[in-house]
Amino acid sequence: MGAGWMNLGSLVLGLLALILPVVALFHKTGRTWPLLCTMSLAACAAALFLQLRYTGHLVYKQDWSALLDTSDAVVGMAGLLLAATAALNVVVLVVRMKKR
Repeated sequence: MGAGWMNLGSLVLGLLALILPVVALFHKTGRTWPLLCTMSLAACAAALFLQLRYTGHLVYKQDWSALLDTSDAVVGMAGLLLAATAALNVVVLVVRMKKR
């Protein structure tokens, strides 16, 4: 099995990082939101880690053309994932604190 699983895992974890705060926002019982937000941040960190590992894999293989082709997109999407995950979790925090 190749290293493509790192990209697939990163995609799944990134989507999970974005979905979990939305679930926490609309979940009926208000007790699980801290756990869901924590899991969201952990999924974001794991997705970013897998992208770093994939970049390390490309460096190890000395696949410079793949690095040059994908580095800008990886950096942009990593920043977008981080910003969106943080923003969604802040929204959940503000909404849930107002309900107390």
